[in-house]
Amino acid sequence: MIVEFGHFALCVALIAAIVQSVIPLWGAQRGNTAAMRVADTAAQIQFLGVAIAFGVLTHAFVTSDFSVLTTALNSHSGKPMLYKITGVWANHEGSMLLWVLMLALFGVLISVFGRIIPVAMRATVLAVQAMIGVGFYAFILLTSNPFERLPMPPMDGQGMNPLLQDPGVAFHPPLLYLGYVGFSTAFSFAVAALITGRVDPAWARWMRPWVLLAWSGLTAGIALGSWWAYYELGWGGFWFWDPVENASFMPWLIGTALLHSAIVVEKRNALLKWTILLAILTFSLSLIGTFLVRSGILTSVHAFATDPERGVFILLLLAIAIGGALSLFAWRAPAMEDGGVFAIWSRETGLLVNNLLLSAGCGIVFVGTMYPLVLEVVTGDKISVGAPYFNQAFLPVFGAVMLGAGIGPFLSWKRARKHDVFRRVAMTTVLSAALTGLLAVVLRLLDPAGLFGAFVALWLAIATCQDLLHRSGFPGVPLGILLRRMVGLPRSAWGMYLGHLGLAIAAAGVVAVSVWKVEVIQSVEPGVPMPVGAYEFTLQGVSETLGPNYEALTATIIVTQDGAPVTTLHPERRWYPIEQKPSTEAGIVTLWHGDLYGVLGDPDGQGGWVTRYYYNPGVPWMWLGALLITFAALVSLTDRRLRIGAPSGKRNRPAPPAVQPAE
Repeated sequence: MIVEFGHFALCVALIAAIVQSVIPLWGAQRGNTAAMRVADTAAQIQFLGVAIAFGVLTHAFVTSDFSVLTTALNSHSGKPMLYKITGVWANHEGSMLLWVLMLALFGVLISVFGRIIPVAMRATVLAVQAMIGVGFYAFILLTSNPFERLPMPPMDGQGMNPLLQDPGVAFHPPLLYLGYVGFSTAFSFAVAALITGRVDPAWARWMRPWVLLAWSGLTAGIALGSWWAYYELGWGGFWFWDPVENASFMPWLIGTALLHSAIVVEKRNALLKWTILLAILTFSLSLIGTFLVRSGILTSVHAFATDPERGVFILLLLAIAIGGALSLFAWRAPAMEDGGVFAIWSRETGLLVNNLLLSAGCGIVFVGTMYPLVLEVVTGDKISVGAPYFNQAFLPVFGAVMLGAGIGPFLSWKRARKHDVFRRVAMTTVLSAALTGLLAVVLRLLDPAGLFGAFVALWLAIATCQDLLHRSGFPGVPLGILLRRMVGLPRSAWGMYLGHLGLAIAAAGVVAVSVWKVEVIQSVEPGVPMPVGAYEFTLQGVSETLGPNYEALTATIIVTQDGAPVTTLHPERRWYPIEQKPSTEAGIVTLWHGDLYGVLGDPDGQGGWVTRYYYNPGVPWMWLGALLITFAALVSLTDRRLRIGAPSGKRNRPAPPAVQPAE
């Protein structure tokens, strides 16, 4: 009976979404405050309904209720409890339920914490949010019912893909959906602005916290997924330019542009139309990513759906949402006027160039992702667009983005002094070139592409630190005052500095592992050392071990440097008898400068084992940089101006000299 209650709760959520999408919008058009306030109540009822439905499905997985088809196909009574819970969203039906749960969560958060938003705007935003929900509730109930019963329940379930039985999967999809679905708020604010005709600095301030929250979740989700692929798949890499990876990367790129464009609206009341268009495109790319994963046109460990009918349904939702929003934009945008004017040499121009470069990078990824799919539909030919295309086309553009991210803070709002900008750029360039040359000499690094990448990463880091010091009054004030001014900077400014610094650190790690990685693949007998860069890996032996729901062959690999022991690796080859599938667990030890990485392959039949050994320099910096970027967004979220739309009391006091306006 509890399963039917979950199904009923999901239907209640659909009804609440329909009410929320109609009555508040009608009230906003008629000026009826009572009707507009229905949006808040309906959003809360909708969230309660979908939360109950999600809780019921979780209960079915935890208690191994195999009368539910989704549970029988994706769980097993012998699984550890953690993977019973993660199994809820490690399948198509459960993941779509998580999708609408996130959508309803953002709606209820806006209804509760968005009280500073005028009731008409809030009602319109929540109505648009509910319209999206109606489409996806209908999709779940008509094509992907997670509560479908089995007339003859099996004694046990079929289990879950071994690759998904990992702690990383417990957090990767929820964080990814926090970003994917969270960008629906930007879409809703954009459509609401087009409906009401109100686009101004206050509108940007209302929207920006929700974009920040979604962007931070997507950043963490992408990084966690990359980390999972790095240690779980055992191929020594972290990014494959897979279409499913690109599906999450594209909205991240445009979402980054949206964040910066919203700053221009908030500070200078400029780029209004461009910001609205970016808000629409960001969520549109999230919907396209949902289509790629759920339509059955892709085969991937990330892609759950294989039913083309579901793809047609999602394609129809895409056409209605994206086509409707862009049509509304084409109709209403020409009547809007940008308020602020600015010179060519200004921070507004710098942020606009940043936007254009990020959009161009997204376009490159979009073409490389979609072209093979479109070609196959049109001609039947199957081709693949691999890493060479993306690396050659995308990386130079993103390198320019990083250089621009360093220059942007040097520019003043409205009009910048070219002489001051050139002086600071020249100083940063000289310091970066000198440090790059020093690294090349000391570490004997000769690869030109790698050195240029290191230069760009150093350039952004030095530019960020230089602007922080300059903004705090260096070198014209004593150290104590300098530190007090740093501490007193707005949190949104600290978010910018930490984010740019995190990007520089992550980029340095990507460059290091991409250019200077050492990989050795061979068949070795126990006791035979193999050189891997400055290290030696020696396979000591392979033993049988038993896990909670798998059997494993575990290798012991001793790593030494100049004869001195460094660490021991224990890679595994696992066999899951329930699923009848193998998986690989890499042995990884992280040092400050890189990872020592070992993978155990098959026996060679002559007493040896096929092994893959790696030294991956810079990998820890990638994860540190991603963590710092995510943390930076959360720091910005704590800025009082973003939470309630007004500065604190101490911000009203005159600012000390040399402190520039916050980004």
